[in-house]
Amino acid sequence: MKIGYARVSTKDQNLDLQIEALEKAGCEKIYQEKISGATKNRPELDKMVEQFREGDELYVWRLDRLGRSLKNIIDLVLSLSDKGIIIKGLVDGVDTSTINGRLFLNLMASLAEYERELIRERTNAGLQSARARGRTGGRPKGYTTETISKLLLLRSIYKDPTLRPEDIYKPLGLTRATFYRYAKILDHHTDEEIKKMGIKK
Repeated sequence: MKIGYARVSTKDQNLDLQIEALEKAGCEKIYQEKISGATKNRPELDKMVEQFREGDELYVWRLDRLGRSLKNIIDLVLSLSDKGIIIKGLVDGVDTSTINGRLFLNLMASLAEYERELIRERTNAGLQSARARGRTGGRPKGYTTETISKLLLLRSIYKDPTLRPEDIYKPLGLTRATFYRYAKILDHHTDEEIKKMGIKK
């Protein structure tokens, strides 16, 4: 069964564009939500997930419609895929039933693991630093853990001759400009240097 999910962030925004695209894709049922991505409670999404059966296909305008953060999106996509659900993004071109789609799932899994490892490392480093010198104020400087995770993941694929730039940056929610900016960072820094660029705890 083809199932669609449409979400906008405020009640003032219109779902029509997403719904029209989902209908053209052949969705037999469309769940609609007008709620901020930052809000934890998404009743329509939860209801939809409960109704899924193996072999169903989930269509969304873009993958970012599915979650509050990259981590939420990764967790949901991997969970659904493990249950035999195919995920398709109409704008970003994601299709987990294809070879490129399966590569994308592997990238997402790698990114999730990178992020978990970085969080552990930075938490331990922060605790040691706090014990050694006490906490100091001031504006945090550096990249977020999510950005560091993306940079480290890109290391293994951004020069892959079989992938187009858009095959990489679209599923990760990056713009073309950001992708090339990250590539320049990777060209000039090692992984260890990049890890040290994170926001200091």
